[in-house]
Amino acid sequence: MIEQIFSQYQNVPDWQIWLESIAFIFGILSVWYAKKESYLVFPTGIIATIITVYVMFKAQYLADMSINIYYTVMSIFGWYKWTKFTDTKEDDLQITRTSTREKFIGFGMFVFTGIVCFFIYNLFGVEIHPSNWLDIFTTSVFFTAMWYMALKKIENWTLWIIGDFLIVPILWSRELYIFALQYVVFTILAILAYLEWKKILDKNQPASLK
Repeated sequence: MIEQIFSQYQNVPDWQIWLESIAFIFGILSVWYAKKESYLVFPTGIIATIITVYVMFKAQYLADMSINIYYTVMSIFGWYKWTKFTDTKEDDLQITRTSTREKFIGFGMFVFTGIVCFFIYNLFGVEIHPSNWLDIFTTSVFFTAMWYMALKKIENWTLWIIGDFLIVPILWSRELYIFALQYVVFTILAILAYLEWKKILDKNQPASLK
């Protein structure tokens, strides 16, 4: 496995290896900060996603590229949402569950993202293989998960776990080994984050609702 990873980068410029390594480190930091409910999830995430946009564009994985552009935009929105309460001395944005309305909106975002990704592949004239369909599915899952994270909805971690787990074999088959290993770590951190957020949610939930 180690030999496979290193063989992929034999003919890759040093600057690209450095970029992917930086994206790897900041991506892990971003999930760690999210687990800890720290607003630093967003600036670290922005660094990782901007670099990943470039890497995915070069590899012609356009759905992955598109979702990372969206991550960047939503990171700015989430950064604002998570910090505005502190700045205005209001109550902190609390971890909550999605309402019925938010579930419907999330499903709509999932479907809309899938349609958009399909048209992006067609726009660039890239043939859609089975792995690309799975790519479109995970992209749609991540799209909704990022929105839920910005709102501090615990369901964001359920979606991250599903998407992270499914995307590992896709990235490995594409010989993007560093990114594949990164998503293995993401899956583990997402599971731990869900458990930690659930403890906080249960602690803050009124006894009558438990």
